[in-house]
Amino acid sequence: MIASIAALASPDGGRAAAAAESLPPECATEAAEMPGNPPQHPASCHGNPNFNADGMAVMSRGDVASLPAPLKNQLARLACRPHSTLPIQFYGESDTPSQLFQYYLLDTKNFEPNVFTARLPGVNDTAMFTATGANCGLPTVAAVRLVLEPKPGLPNNPDDPRAFIDIITDLSGVFVINNESGWYEGWMIHDLRVAQVAPPGPDGHAKFGTITSGDAARLAKMGSGNNVPGHTFTVDGNAPHFPSASDHFPDKVTNVVPIQLSMGAYNALQQSDAHQYWEFNYTTNWIHPLYELPFTGGFPDHKATDPAETFQEGQIGREASIVPGNRIGLNQDKQRTVKFGDDPSRPRDPDLFDADVDSQREFRQRFIPSGLAREVLLNAFERLSSFRSGITDLQQRLEESYKAALDVADTNHDGIISAAEGDIDTCNPNCFPATPSDECPVSDNSCLYLSPRSYDRFAVTREINDGYIAPRFAPSQRAWVLSGSKVDVSPAVNASEGRDSDDR
Repeated sequence: MIASIAALASPDGGRAAAAAESLPPECATEAAEMPGNPPQHPASCHGNPNFNADGMAVMSRGDVASLPAPLKNQLARLACRPHSTLPIQFYGESDTPSQLFQYYLLDTKNFEPNVFTARLPGVNDTAMFTATGANCGLPTVAAVRLVLEPKPGLPNNPDDPRAFIDIITDLSGVFVINNESGWYEGWMIHDLRVAQVAPPGPDGHAKFGTITSGDAARLAKMGSGNNVPGHTFTVDGNAPHFPSASDHFPDKVTNVVPIQLSMGAYNALQQSDAHQYWEFNYTTNWIHPLYELPFTGGFPDHKATDPAETFQEGQIGREASIVPGNRIGLNQDKQRTVKFGDDPSRPRDPDLFDADVDSQREFRQRFIPSGLAREVLLNAFERLSSFRSGITDLQQRLEESYKAALDVADTNHDGIISAAEGDIDTCNPNCFPATPSDECPVSDNSCLYLSPRSYDRFAVTREINDGYIAPRFAPSQRAWVLSGSKVDVSPAVNASEGRDSDDR
């Protein structure tokens, strides 16, 4: 699932090499005027007569010239097509260029076709396109770039949770969403691994991020024996089956367990291109509350291998999740709603992470740090002996797992990980392995965060306002519009030009 390449920057930043390169073969084809494609396009779609200049301008741009050929060609392809905006330029946030260390190339091919990506007979074969199919049916594609900001005093290693990373997603061929607060949303996906074995802690429970020997013995007996430490965890114990075009929801689906990190909401422009920027660091590496999953439409019923029947059983959206806490439905508790609801005099703002006074930081977070989300899923899926061994119902295990995992960092026991509690510099003796510092003699909160390079896949979904912050129909692919796998770039290459005017 993960490709790896080596790329080197030329002394002149790659401009001379880019100038000598030719445009990818798709440029001329996809820039041409296209025949109609009813019912969405009763007449011909106009092309991009300036495709050659646009494509070469992007390929020779300082933030693109040194990039690996597959990524550079995808960005040029987006520029050659009809567009409102060229692929977004990366600006540096230090005196040295930002460094591309990872990227994803996205398309619509590697998951089950759905109403957003395909014509389904008897379902939407006479209906207008609403997501993909723009510009007379050009393939919907995208490129996602991850660059490290080499700022003084910050880590230069993207695996360090204190590193600051920028992400840009450029898409082509997604229609603007007009109605009912709809939006597209990008997701970086970490596939749960089988944890390493370690002796239990003094309380007899598995240490943070690990499983016990008893857990490992039970996992190894599942299926064909895939679930051994270091492997991608599968719910049936067989070899990983990642999302595929041949899947059939809900009976033939992926057997891996995803953790999905939101890139935020965005919409498309007039020419059906979309562009989004997101900042990845310990203030944003937070995951939706996993207790929402049983009500989103794609979570198994009682066993991990059960089909998802949330819709058939009338459970989609049955309980609201708009008031923060360690379980769903807290909006029904008036006292809780007044204390932690969205106060009109001080609206909830998850981006309000830092302040000189802790009381001014956000304390009503609905989501949790990514490493804590992994801890939830380790409890639910992998700690079959060491965590609630008497509970076999998956939904009940998930609820209990969430509450237990929060205890790692929820010092005031209100069921919420506040900005102060989840800050990477906050001392936390519960972290394992320990990361002591001058301020924290035992450990800080570093264990609460997954590495950027541990996010194996990327997907874009079409969302609609349902009150949840979990992906629509999660963890299934029924709302997916695009997906792709991670490509590592080693050594990293220069990937910015110019200087950001607000390089915080």
